[in-house]
Amino acid sequence: MAASRYRRFLRLCEEWPVEETKQQRDLGSFLRQKVAQAFREGENTPIPDPEACDQMYESLVKIHTNFYKNKYPRLKDTTFTGVTVEDCRTILATDILRQMEDRKKGTWKRLREKFSAKKPEEDLK
Repeated sequence: MAASRYRRFLRLCEEWPVEETKQQRDLGSFLRQKVAQAFREGENTPIPDPEACDQMYESLVKIHTNFYKNKYPRLKDTTFTGVTVEDCRTILATDILRQMEDRKKGTWKRLREKFSAKKPEEDLK
């Protein structure tokens, strides 16, 4: 039975897309890591609580297939702020978040970081 559970989780991991814009914060990557940890011995891994394992799998399948999004369709594709799904994806991209972190730094700190790095020419003098 553990072998079939393992194969189901592997199939789910293969189907789950990896979002490149969310480096180290992607649900697909996180899922792959957790499955690798949970099934260290592959198909021979003993499962202490098969019911919880099956429930976790069913929940992840519902997330992956947008079960509740399809069951409860929204009237509009925006939030109360008027931001669309694409705008949210853009805002939550890792590159944009890094740029926002850089903007939070004060001018003095940015200048200090910029000039504190030694250049190779300075080491030769």
